[in-house]
Amino acid sequence: MKSALITGANKGIGFETAKQLLQKGFYVFIGSRDLQNGLQAVEKLKAEGLTNVEAIQVDVTDDNSVKNARTEIGKKTDSLDVLINNAGINGGAPYTALEASSDQFFSAFNTNVFGVARVTQAFIDLLRKSSEPRIVNVSTSVGSLTLQSDPNWFGYNFAKFAVYGSSKAALNMFTVHLAYELRDTTFKVNAVCPGYTKTDFTGYNGGEVEEAGKRIVKYALLDKDGVTGKFISEETNPETGEIAW
Repeated sequence: MKSALITGANKGIGFETAKQLLQKGFYVFIGSRDLQNGLQAVEKLKAEGLTNVEAIQVDVTDDNSVKNARTEIGKKTDSLDVLINNAGINGGAPYTALEASSDQFFSAFNTNVFGVARVTQAFIDLLRKSSEPRIVNVSTSVGSLTLQSDPNWFGYNFAKFAVYGSSKAALNMFTVHLAYELRDTTFKVNAVCPGYTKTDFTGYNGGEVEEAGKRIVKYALLDKDGVTGKFISEETNPETGEIAW
């Protein structure tokens, strides 16, 4: 049975992604900063008959928490097939480059960039033991430098979130380098935008969470001929999915 770790999976898109992977026969570790929230998420899934799941306490901003999560999962499996770096924050208001505080920038980068690096580095040894390891970094089209500087982009005048966008652009760069370093292996590493989705992150505006989860799962299940080192937003580019960095 293949296994997956999803950070920030106790709710929203992470929870839906976990649900869909469970339905496809995976054993899923629900990463949750608050263990109690993770346990509640597990109970919801088990109530739907999805039993190959357990909660793991992991705060991606805390080195010791990530190390402990690695130790706990290492007791349960010798390998990990999929890592989905889903945990993320928007940094909070004010969102503009001239008004946002340094604390806002640090907080967003600590979760959205440093946290992804922490978790990826901690679990890379288990991922290397998989025959087809997959890493999905959950990103956003808001982090595209090309789109953000294009007056013709539909989000040009309203998707201006300096803190969040900057952190996701940095995450995208991390993804590029990670994919490059793993280019001669069986890894597939991609940045995937699930799209503007109805969750508490967006005030429950946007598309359906099922579609967002499906977009992430697609890149978690790539076969040996699948893409790697790409920036994907099927919401922005329904034809091929790939968008400009």
